[in-house]
Amino acid sequence: MILYLHGFRSSPSSYKARRMKQALQERDLLHLWRCPQLPASPAQAIALCRRILDTELEAGQARERLCIMGSSLGGYYASHLAQHYRSRAVLINPVVYAGRDLATQVGEHTCYHSDAPFHFLPEYVDELDDIHVPRPADPQQFYLLAAKGDEVLNWREMADWYRGSRGHIVEGGDHGFSDFDPWIPDILQFALQRP
Repeated sequence: MILYLHGFRSSPSSYKARRMKQALQERDLLHLWRCPQLPASPAQAIALCRRILDTELEAGQARERLCIMGSSLGGYYASHLAQHYRSRAVLINPVVYAGRDLATQVGEHTCYHSDAPFHFLPEYVDELDDIHVPRPADPQQFYLLAAKGDEVLNWREMADWYRGSRGHIVEGGDHGFSDFDPWIPDILQFALQRP
């Protein structure tokens, strides 16, 4: 199973989520795809993901076949969950210090893919700190795709935190990783590998 976690104010309608879903569909692997709409509350988002993962594991999904993918804040969540479930993770321009970086986002926003309001409450910063995890004990279980041109987050922090992981540090680019398509085959090779 591939569990894809979108970023802050994003949704399953994000470009990367749609392209990953399409790539799996083209390979007749859509049955492996899970991409929930995450609530604004980090605690609720993690609880939702754990319900999905626990249900899959109880249904016979092999733990070693799990791969959790995340972009930006979803990458922070994916790192937390992958270390908890001892699964592989693909991280695309992930937040490393979420409490620090999202403290500036407290307030009301609009979602990227709809006009729906998005409320990020002060207590959500504490929830982000509560799920902070250490550097990966086994960085080879992680695939990092980081763009040096990320205008939102510091790629050097990503590269340092996930030192020893697989993946690529890409020249240029942007936070949304608008040049994502060429990386899909490499990501899927990592995500779908058998242990």
